[in-house]
Amino acid sequence: MVTVPWAPEYPVVTPRLRLRPHRLDDLDDLLRFHSDIEVVRYIPWPVRTRSQTEAALEARTRQGVVFEPGQWLVLAMELDGRVIGEMLLKYDSETDARGELGYAMAADVEGHGYATEAARAMLDLAFGPFGLHRVVARLDARNGASARLLTRLGMRQEAHLREDEYFKGEWTDTLVFGILASEWPARPPRPPHPSAQEAPE
Repeated sequence: MVTVPWAPEYPVVTPRLRLRPHRLDDLDDLLRFHSDIEVVRYIPWPVRTRSQTEAALEARTRQGVVFEPGQWLVLAMELDGRVIGEMLLKYDSETDARGELGYAMAADVEGHGYATEAARAMLDLAFGPFGLHRVVARLDARNGASARLLTRLGMRQEAHLREDEYFKGEWTDTLVFGILASEWPARPPRPPHPSAQEAPE
C-alpha cells in the first residue's frame, strides 16, 4: 500500500552510483545533457539553455519527495561526484498503484550499464517500500536503446501505438512497456560486472 508523502532513505546506493535529490550545484552537470540535441531527441523537454536548465533544476530540487498521485520522483545519478543523468519514477495512480519509469543520461557515459543499474534500483524502490503494483514506461518507438534497456530489466512490450503523438514537429509512434510487482523478483540475476556484460543503454 502506498503511503504519501513518500521518499526513500537518501542516498540510494548501487554498486557504482548514488541516487539522490538534485542540488542547485548540479547545474553544470545537468546542462551537459539537457543542452545536448542527441540526448533530448526522444525526451519531452527541448534543448535547454543554461537559464532554462537552471529553472528546471530549481524545480527538480523539490522532487525528492512524492506527496500525491501525478507527481514524479526525480533523482540525480551521481558517479564519482558527477551527475551523469537522472532517474524518474511517477506515482501515476493511487487506485491502480501504478508508476511510470523514465530516465535521461549524458551521452559520454552511455554504454556502461549505468542507466540499467539505476533503473533496477528505482524498480526495487517502486515494488518494495513504495508498494506499487505495476510500473510502465512509454518511449518513442525509434528509441531502440531504451527499448533494449527495458527488455533487460524484464519489462515486456505491451503496446505499439501508431502516430499517437505529435512530438517535436512530427507524428510519432509510442511503445508501452510494463512489469508487475509479482514479476520483478523473477528478473534475471544481475551480472557481477555490468559495464563489461551489458549492452549499451
